[in-house]
Amino acid sequence: MVDLSVLPGYIAVILLFLGPPGPDMAYMIAVGLEGGRRAALKAILGIGTGMSVYAAAVVVGMGKIVQSYPVVLNAVRIFGAAYLLWLAYHTLRNARRALSGHTDLRAGRWYLRGVFVSLTNPKIILFFLAVLPQFIGSAGNPVVQMGVLGAVNVLTEVVLYGTIGVLAGSFHARFTGESKATAVLNYVACAVYVVLAGTIVAGVSSG
Repeated sequence: MVDLSVLPGYIAVILLFLGPPGPDMAYMIAVGLEGGRRAALKAILGIGTGMSVYAAAVVVGMGKIVQSYPVVLNAVRIFGAAYLLWLAYHTLRNARRALSGHTDLRAGRWYLRGVFVSLTNPKIILFFLAVLPQFIGSAGNPVVQMGVLGAVNVLTEVVLYGTIGVLAGSFHARFTGESKATAVLNYVACAVYVVLAGTIVAGVSSG
């Protein structure tokens, strides 16, 4: 029913796709610096949830709407850029509060933030739309095959980007309790959010 012989080539494509820095990777680095390892773990689970939604949408055929109306992708990109700027603002505020000895990190929101960042990254659904149908192979049930491929993609990104986020979180853990160092990490995270948002807007403008 499922053709697993396509997995080596498929995973190679996934790694090539995930290698270049993108919104999810940049977000995980920023989260690790800002909130630490636990925040990174919650955030990557959120990103995995968002990816699963897109994978399910493509499998059931909803991705055709995006293909027919490209403006939908631009709207999602703009929303994502606005959300990243909102995160930048709150991270900047946390940096200033750290200097004064106060913090405002709400750990319960890391998961939801990850979901939003993932859902506002149309690059994911474009990947699913373009790549999943190419690896049907000799599967007897294309829907099940694409479902398995989607799950493999989600798991690969969760492991890879989760590791990156946890490694970034080690810097946060090392400087916990040092207000100036914590503030610097938050300023760096803020800069990542701003640059990422600017890159998204530039991409929409050039497109």
